[in-house]
Amino acid sequence: MRIVTVTAPGPAENLIIAEAPQPSPAAGEVLIAVVASGVNRADLLQRQGFYPPPPGTSEVIGLEVSGTIAGLGDGVTGWTIGEPCVALLAGGGYAEYVAVPAGQVIRPPQGVDPVSAAGLIEVAATVVSNFDHVHLSPGETVLIHGGAGGIGTFAIQYATALGAQVLVTAGSPEKLALCRDLGAETAVDYHDDWPTIVREATGGRGVDVILDVMGAKYLEDNVACLAADGRLVVIGLQGGRKGTLDLNRLLTKRATVTATSLRFRPVAQKTAICTAVAERVWPLITSGAIRLAPESRFAADEVAAAHVRLESGDNTGKIILVW
Repeated sequence: MRIVTVTAPGPAENLIIAEAPQPSPAAGEVLIAVVASGVNRADLLQRQGFYPPPPGTSEVIGLEVSGTIAGLGDGVTGWTIGEPCVALLAGGGYAEYVAVPAGQVIRPPQGVDPVSAAGLIEVAATVVSNFDHVHLSPGETVLIHGGAGGIGTFAIQYATALGAQVLVTAGSPEKLALCRDLGAETAVDYHDDWPTIVREATGGRGVDVILDVMGAKYLEDNVACLAADGRLVVIGLQGGRKGTLDLNRLLTKRATVTATSLRFRPVAQKTAICTAVAERVWPLITSGAIRLAPESRFAADEVAAAHVRLESGDNTGKIILVW
């Protein structure tokens, strides 16, 4: 089969197409013939050598795919060969075939074409698991950084569906307009004094929840923007790993700072998250309550260009590799 491999940790030009043996599904796994692979920021980090996969996981980049069932390992029931599916992976997605624990494989939402489906499960699983983790509730306010990206465009709509008031940051007038169109009540250019604007927009109260992809760069400002009993959940480190935290400010607000990674969760947790996505998110997509993000499609042999596009900061929505 064809795979994408990295000749050496570094720039996107180090991504090439290579040949590798087709995997076989172990007990409890299914084999997927891949139609398309979602491209995520974690993929950029792995390519650069900063985000290795969990031990025992394929070294091939890629955290989500769409495709069809091509093989069943011992003990797997409920699937037949040729059925369409999407899968949440710990690695191995940039390939024509991938073997996946069956619990991390679900049917795509009705009415979504197979290529677009490749860009759904990673963002949905990330947002659902993190909003569950911080108990985002109806009537609360949530600040979403990177509102025009794959995570952000989904999170805006899912938070709105939960009955939350949404504030976002993004980096251009076009991206801010998209965020408002998707349901954000307040959209702020992150080049501006966004912490002040966020506090003013909430009447000085602050927000109940912050979904943050930046990490260290935004840590102090994020804590300053939290309301009493507010919760900051860090899911990305685009702005660095180490920041300064004023514990007294955290204490007086009774606030929480937490961080999560989907990739390193055990299979049982990923299975529960995928089940939640199928039960709670797919009906919202089918009904139109959640619209698909804008997407950019690249052929698999254009993977380097796909990574350059995501790194540029110009992308809106999802990037998908088509096999």
